[in-house]
Amino acid sequence: MTSDPGTANDPTHHTLPELLRRNAREYPDLPALSWRAPGDTAWTTLTWARAREAVLDLAEGYAALGARPGDHVLLMMGNRPEHWLSDLALVHAGAVPTTVYSTAAPQQVAHVCRHSRARLAVVGDPGSAALWEGLLADPGTALATLVVVDDPDPARGHTPYARLGDTGPSPARERWRDLTPDHLVTVVYTSGTTGDPKGAAITHRQVLAQATALDAAVDLPAHPSHVCYLPLAHVAERLLSVYLPLHRASHVWMCADPAALAGVLPEVRPQHFVGVPRVWEKLASGVRAALAALPEEIASVVASARETATEHHGLRERGEEVPAELEERFRRASETVLTPLLARIGLDRVRLASSASAPMPVGVLRFWASLGVDVMDVWGLTESVGVATLNRPEPGRHRLGSVGLPVDGIEVRLAEDGEVLLRGRSIFEGYLRPDGSVPPATDAEGWFATGDVGRIDEDGFLWITDRKKEIIVTSGGKNVPPALVENTLKEHPLIGQALAHGDGRPYLVALLVLDGETLGAWAGERGIDGGGGELADHPEVRAEVDRAVAAANARLSRPERIKRYRLLAGEWSADTGELTPSLKLRRRVVEQRHAEDLADLYRE
Repeated sequence: MTSDPGTANDPTHHTLPELLRRNAREYPDLPALSWRAPGDTAWTTLTWARAREAVLDLAEGYAALGARPGDHVLLMMGNRPEHWLSDLALVHAGAVPTTVYSTAAPQQVAHVCRHSRARLAVVGDPGSAALWEGLLADPGTALATLVVVDDPDPARGHTPYARLGDTGPSPARERWRDLTPDHLVTVVYTSGTTGDPKGAAITHRQVLAQATALDAAVDLPAHPSHVCYLPLAHVAERLLSVYLPLHRASHVWMCADPAALAGVLPEVRPQHFVGVPRVWEKLASGVRAALAALPEEIASVVASARETATEHHGLRERGEEVPAELEERFRRASETVLTPLLARIGLDRVRLASSASAPMPVGVLRFWASLGVDVMDVWGLTESVGVATLNRPEPGRHRLGSVGLPVDGIEVRLAEDGEVLLRGRSIFEGYLRPDGSVPPATDAEGWFATGDVGRIDEDGFLWITDRKKEIIVTSGGKNVPPALVENTLKEHPLIGQALAHGDGRPYLVALLVLDGETLGAWAGERGIDGGGGELADHPEVRAEVDRAVAAANARLSRPERIKRYRLLAGEWSADTGELTPSLKLRRRVVEQRHAEDLADLYRE
């Protein structure tokens, strides 16, 4: 969509409801939202005109349930049409929607409910409702209404979603006219280093500044398609599936089950596809398996085409001129071999393929480049409302291993200690406080300290080299505060020390050290003889630690759970270097000394 920053056509001067009205008027018959009901093979589609009517009807329904301007409303529904429509309907009613991860632990759900002072929550099914029912009677929360989409049970305090459209016309239908670009459009909760979720408050102006910057960075056709498969609780999917589609009048395809993505992609064939590294790795594994099964004569043709694509990509990455002969060879290889191959997995129309949330292994990037897909690493935070820097497909505008160049409207600089600082139009408003206030999170000059450490090369590319704040980012793009996991493990008296590990990995593992004093007493009570080293290998001790890890996992959300662990002999101390003088864990020292143990935990 056309946008002119600083003019009347600048989207940041508008609100999301205004863009929805524009789409319904200018593109009434274009598809807005498609989904498949469970068990169906056919897609159901809403046009932009019908989508707006559904949103306005729902806005009246939520207002009738008590959703007032400025109220925070919590959603836990997965990737389904009711989620998309409800999110926009609540904005139209003047409320502020927040999506809660469906994998959130009960304690996290309760924290968000109390912190946001939400009076209304909307969930997808009775299983999700079970996490919320107790909060209705909890005097520490303001929760008064629980809307359930599938199989609601009024006896359990559920309000049926199906009744929301039965309220009839009301003034709430026009509340959106009172909104300004500086009203909050959402609060996205993100984990801090303490493990307590923090609510990043984001305005209409900030999400549309991000949309404008992304449009300026990549040339996409009008009304592109997008597959919504990542959690809508993450700022990236909210941007890609809710805010950008309103700006671009694009077509959102709901994929309720991420495991079904490989089947959905060939049907949609999106022009822009974003995946966390784990998604790109799994897709690459499927392609490798298919290539390995090809007959030898076909495999050799594919191998030759991939060599040409690799050579072509290398020159473009370095910003060097591609010889006419190589350009022609690459064109023929693409048309005859690579594009038909990509069509089978639904990536033949992709104009921009990008990876976010965690560093992408260079080997995976080069594999996709050999197929003619230049996967561009991007970097950003919830607090930057998505992308702050990105690599671009144009020659000389990307560097493998870097996170690219700043998007329009964002400035990047480094603090004295190398911490990356951001300033610009799409930086969030601040963190929501329990009293409803939102103080700025930037300094007096408008700079936000990201907690990431990096370097900027001579061409302006940003390279993230470290993480100042101790947050694990799994290969699936999940942010996990290690202190939360470690402290939960150490609640069992036998576990004296713990280190959670999993940055860039598909799951978490742990190194555990038994508490020497507790271990001796515990063993004596059970008539078990032996010293600390011997006891660590005793079957009863191992069984008890297994139970301790299982109990901790039951209290953690899915991404935070420990899949495998190793018991170590000897406690960590300041004298041996694993702890600081103030007895804080020196994480990198432990990881370096036990690199082989950690590697073993990821071996099959």
